[in-house]
Amino acid sequence: MTPIAQHKRIRIVGVPMDLGAGRRGVGMGPSAIRIAGVSQKLRELGHEVGDDGDVAVPSPEVRPPGHERARYVDEIYHVCNRLRMRVARIVAGGAVPVVLGGDHSIAIGTVSGIAEHYHNEGRNIGLLWVDAHADMNTPETSPSGNVHGMPLAVLLGMGHERLVQMGGFWPKVRRENVCLIGIRNLDEQEKEIVRTSGVHAFTMREIDERGMQAVMAEAIRHACQDTAGFHLSFDLDGLDPHDAPGVGTPVKGGIDWREANLLAEMAADSQRLLGLEITELNPVLDVRNQSGEVAVDIILSAFGKSIL
Repeated sequence: MTPIAQHKRIRIVGVPMDLGAGRRGVGMGPSAIRIAGVSQKLRELGHEVGDDGDVAVPSPEVRPPGHERARYVDEIYHVCNRLRMRVARIVAGGAVPVVLGGDHSIAIGTVSGIAEHYHNEGRNIGLLWVDAHADMNTPETSPSGNVHGMPLAVLLGMGHERLVQMGGFWPKVRRENVCLIGIRNLDEQEKEIVRTSGVHAFTMREIDERGMQAVMAEAIRHACQDTAGFHLSFDLDGLDPHDAPGVGTPVKGGIDWREANLLAEMAADSQRLLGLEITELNPVLDVRNQSGEVAVDIILSAFGKSIL
């Protein structure tokens, strides 16, 4: 790899949480991405990289799920609140947070931390949400009660009150600055939530028809409109299972490896990337850490890896 000119300070944080998911395993995701060499490969691109270790996460086996419509919500709140504070400190220190999950409920903490820093400066942030699912259920609409299906709703100010009010302000992002990319598997009530929410939703059909370049260019415009920049929240089940088999909720017909790297490269080219997280990697279901290596590919592309 050739070092790039755009040097960044990057701080890696792991969140080995699967409290929000319906099956165990994604708690091992941060280790799989580290084993695939994410820190060293980012350094080879010319970046300054530090690894801040993992946020402490309790084990679901030693406690009851509590609220049946929002399982483990108290534990998820405490984990995400610790993550929020850590991410806010990273951003305040002039570094870019790279958060490794863990189930997608961790985005409540990651986005809250970045948004809090810019909120205190009187500025907003945009959000690109790459996922097979919209993650816009609430405790009232969720068929499972799993919080990893609710984080985007929370960040938009909908859902469990305690999660919504994390950090003392809400919503964390304005709807017009939020883009869903690659969605293809939504609950029936959730479809109506998305349609009426005001977010920009780019389904897999739209990616097929228009191409990733056109979709991503439009999404970046929306995310950067009157904002300090955008956070990229990337659920690996947004990818087709052929490319990323190690996810807990695989859905056929997703983004392929080349499209994912183009997406990440365009995020890098924009020079407006404020933070990045990779979620829902389940090594138990993976094949020789294939999905961990794909996650590292995406991270590298988001921080300037290119063909020439």
